[in-house]
Amino acid sequence: MTSTSSSSTPSDPSANSFQVDLRGLVDLLSHHLYSSPRVYVRELLQNAVDAVTARQALDPEAEIRIRLSASAGRVTIEDSGIGLTAAEAHSLLATIGRSSKRGGDHGLETTRREFLGQFGIGLLACFVVARQIRVVTRSARDPQAAPVEWLATDDGSYTVRELPDEARREPGTTVILQARPGAEEWTVPARVEQLARDYGSLLPYDITFTEGEREGAGGGEPRGITDRPAVWDRPFPTPAARRVALAGHCSQLFGFTPLDSIDLDLPVAGVRGVAYVLPEPTSPAHRAGHRVHLKGMLLTDHADNLLPDWAFFVRAVIDTDTLRPTASRENLYDDESLSAVREALGARVRAWLAELAASEPERLAAFLSVHHLGVKSLARHDAELLGLMLPWLPFETSEGSMSLQEFTAAHTEIHFTRTVEEFRQIAPIAAAHGLGVINAGYTYDADLLALLPAVRPDLKVTELDAGAVTERLDPVPTSAELALAPFLSTARTRLEAQGCDVVLRAFQPVSVPALYLDDRQARQERDRTAALDSADSLWSGILGALRGSAPRARLVLNHNNPLIRRISALPDDGLTGTAVESLYGQALLMSQRPLRPADSTLLNRAFLGLLEWATHSTDSPEGQK
Repeated sequence: MTSTSSSSTPSDPSANSFQVDLRGLVDLLSHHLYSSPRVYVRELLQNAVDAVTARQALDPEAEIRIRLSASAGRVTIEDSGIGLTAAEAHSLLATIGRSSKRGGDHGLETTRREFLGQFGIGLLACFVVARQIRVVTRSARDPQAAPVEWLATDDGSYTVRELPDEARREPGTTVILQARPGAEEWTVPARVEQLARDYGSLLPYDITFTEGEREGAGGGEPRGITDRPAVWDRPFPTPAARRVALAGHCSQLFGFTPLDSIDLDLPVAGVRGVAYVLPEPTSPAHRAGHRVHLKGMLLTDHADNLLPDWAFFVRAVIDTDTLRPTASRENLYDDESLSAVREALGARVRAWLAELAASEPERLAAFLSVHHLGVKSLARHDAELLGLMLPWLPFETSEGSMSLQEFTAAHTEIHFTRTVEEFRQIAPIAAAHGLGVINAGYTYDADLLALLPAVRPDLKVTELDAGAVTERLDPVPTSAELALAPFLSTARTRLEAQGCDVVLRAFQPVSVPALYLDDRQARQERDRTAALDSADSLWSGILGALRGSAPRARLVLNHNNPLIRRISALPDDGLTGTAVESLYGQALLMSQRPLRPADSTLLNRAFLGLLEWATHSTDSPEGQK
């Protein structure tokens, strides 16, 4: 088969046509353009639908008929469409890049956008499964033209011949595919019928399927392929009945029963459909595959660019007559039109959330219990929605899991931690001392808390630091702290190398002997010091000049804890230092922070020191009493 060449010029007197290797083209189609041989059924349906669309434009009263049948090794599709003459068969069926859907070709006045196919590949795509394609067609535009047979094989050859009138008396086309070796599985009747339903359930014409053994043979009662109107466009007696029907549609299509459904109706953009809310949490990084029909024909069931990334909690199915397909017609072309539709569909999902918040709080609460992460992602970019969702968004706080509205009713000053580990260490102490702390270590929480003052100007939101916590803890009486001055001096000396200060406070719960407090400034200073130790003389001078007055990490010893009192009374400074190092290591482990090499060395030294002290005390005469 050949394609047309560029016209000759005086300087190019011997211009020739390009020669196209059909086997190479089929390999290109099956391995690079199309994701699966299954698309051949779509191509057959597409050509038939376009043919009857053109016939209706020519003769609105014409009977419309599309019949599909299959047996193992053979697939047949018959339509009552526009048909072809012998000249058109030569021109359109065997020339790559030529399409009868282009405006004005062969007297066809119907505009191109009314057709499904726009790329002129046509029946050639069927060679991904066929060794031979036979087309019997008769033109509706030229009633005097004889029926035509176009017969092609996968070696790249074809013949065109006129047939007697008896071969086909009515206008239309019949296409018969003979499977090539190794592709018979794609022509099994059950598979062909399922593919036809998958691709063509929303097509605008009635399509039937019959299981037949030979051309013209009846293989049983014809079964309808199309199922119109789409479920989202059907009338229902009540909203509840509609929700039940949509839930059944979702279960059949996607395999899950949705929490809720969202109408996606954009008449201006030529988009109609529905989004189904997933019943289980899903990762924000997961890009759901949405199902897109183009003028009723299934384009793809894995479109990941249809909705905004934040709408990962829904799966959508739509039908559109405006969006552009890619060349393979297996996805949407990401252009300005799709970008505008994506934004409009996102606005529809956002409006659904607002409607639930205003009128159906129970359904909203059920949704947020599963998908609060998605709503938080959306609220980051929409202060109005954040204000709307504020009563419902859950956070982990020092007083338990609750909404921001509940938490801010008790706290006008909100502290937050940036890591889950920091929060888990400080939460019980903060709760006991009336300090309102929110765990912002989860996705989006820190961003939302930063936006909170814009929605609620009466609130003060700050990152938790060691100084704020220490100030909330009860001070120890001056006399007691003076009496423990030698102990505190020993403790500070032993932890100096770790960049950690030691303070004494009285706090609840009594069972916690020591609390390790750190903040961003302290971590930055520690990192600067580590860099200074490994830097050359030039960088040492620069980093040294950057030394700030930021507080260091703190080990807060609990004066209410009996163990701290016993350690502070030890007469042996060496044993006291080992005990303090053990307290430091235990507090680090409780905070679940990553250990630096110096921290691991300290933990090992303290553990071995305590073991040595314990074994020596057992061997001593006093230990034997």
